[in-house]
Amino acid sequence: MSFAEQLSRLQAFLDADDLHEEALDYVAAHGYLTALSICPNPVPEHEWIDALFAEPPHYRSDLEQEEVESTLVLLKAHIARQLASDEEPELPCELDLGDDPDDSDLRGWCIGFMEGVFLREEAWFEEAEEEVSELLLPIMIGSGLFEDQPDFAEIAHDRKLVDEMIQQIPDLLTALFLLCHAPEEKPALLKPRPN
Repeated sequence: MSFAEQLSRLQAFLDADDLHEEALDYVAAHGYLTALSICPNPVPEHEWIDALFAEPPHYRSDLEQEEVESTLVLLKAHIARQLASDEEPELPCELDLGDDPDDSDLRGWCIGFMEGVFLREEAWFEEAEEEVSELLLPIMIGSGLFEDQPDFAEIAHDRKLVDEMIQQIPDLLTALFLLCHAPEEKPALLKPRPN
């Protein structure tokens, strides 16, 4: 089975209605796996798979479980390779929140990404809190999870600004990946670690 076929089967599984209501659908799972690929501390496979589904899905067979889980692992590796290469990371959705952000795929992707961040929140901000916060801002805005906070609400009301921020997401993913995985390539504005 080709990778594309595996992905379309995974998508059908994740987008089905019989998963737990808090389980991530395919687009959100992609955001989640992107965050896990960037995270400075690797999260054990069983932990992130369990968190993705919220509760164990009702697999039709052990074979189906193996197929779903191995495709998730392959997709995560594929995303990590994209982030480490010079290619611009591909998102499985348009970079657009549309007229109803809550219904947009991009919002789902951003929420999934933030779920991935929350799994190891401390690790993300340990080394370069300010830079990471700045780079994450467009994804945080896109997720809508922080709109009850005054600073975020203010940005969210400026549609033009939000659209501009959203367009930066692919570049920001690469910057975050380098920040977390290639210390020697960190921008000069980062202070060296005290010995």
